[in-house]
Amino acid sequence: MQSGMTVRAPRRARLAVGAMMLVALVAACSGAAPTSVPTGAPAAASTVTPAITAAPATPPPTTAPSAAASGDVILATTTSTQDSGLFDILVPAFEQATACKVKTVAVGSGAALKLGQDGNADVLMVHSPAAEKTFMEGGYGVNRQLLMHNMFLVVGPPADPAGIKGMTDAYRAFMTLAQSGARFVSRGDGSGTEAKELAYWKALKFTPKAPSYIKSGQGMAATLQIASEKKAYTLTDNATWLATKGTLDLAPMVEKDPALLNIYHVIQVNPDKWPKVNAACAAAFSQFVLSPEGQKIIGDYGVDKFGEQLFVADAGKSEDSLSAP
Repeated sequence: MQSGMTVRAPRRARLAVGAMMLVALVAACSGAAPTSVPTGAPAAASTVTPAITAAPATPPPTTAPSAAASGDVILATTTSTQDSGLFDILVPAFEQATACKVKTVAVGSGAALKLGQDGNADVLMVHSPAAEKTFMEGGYGVNRQLLMHNMFLVVGPPADPAGIKGMTDAYRAFMTLAQSGARFVSRGDGSGTEAKELAYWKALKFTPKAPSYIKSGQGMAATLQIASEKKAYTLTDNATWLATKGTLDLAPMVEKDPALLNIYHVIQVNPDKWPKVNAACAAAFSQFVLSPEGQKIIGDYGVDKFGEQLFVADAGKSEDSLSAP
């Protein structure tokens, strides 16, 4: 782990460093599966969702980002926000409002947090609450703010060989998948989506393994494509699902379980740890996406094309108040 005294890499080299972080940061599972799977559901949804102290509600900014901010700002973010197409609208709007130019590195949340930890990003947009908490406790980030949410869902082959279609309890659906031996494609890339999936296997005390368990090591859109080709199940965020489902031979299986809530935060990389971060543009980006203009772009995105929101804008809310869209 690098200390705050480490000299930061030149900015032109940082995107190359970001690309190297695509290597999976979390080994999904190892060892042998148990001979049986527990049949009792957890006492509460929190057993499959890491307990995170909700950030206090903060009123969204009402002023425009500072005109003094300028230069390149490296945004490390999840593949779901990129693959959904949100940045095709959000980033140009921010750049038009400021003198900052966004360089996006789309990786899993774990890799995005590592980029911030190493000083190779200026601002993060991620959805892995447990890992985010560790990041903040290490002093690598400042001003972590609730930004938006959507939902995870389980999708799978239309024939549904595991028989989980229509379930509203994701824990029982994962239990059924474990018992059936059905194919499942995992992100396997240290992402927030993979962390959510692994929490279910852990709660079940079940270790999935090849050949029925496939690690893609790729982003959400690519993982969905592999699941479609393999006639397998996978866990996905609904934004990437809605944006790509027309090209896939998959169908929704399990959705609307409150435990499948998918929460995103925006975090600025701490300039005290990394003095060369573009703190002004990072603050400007955070301020913009939390502002009424940025929140409207987030909340409206997808309605015209897909007939529903891909993300619910949450600036100024308490996490305890969030619910399924």
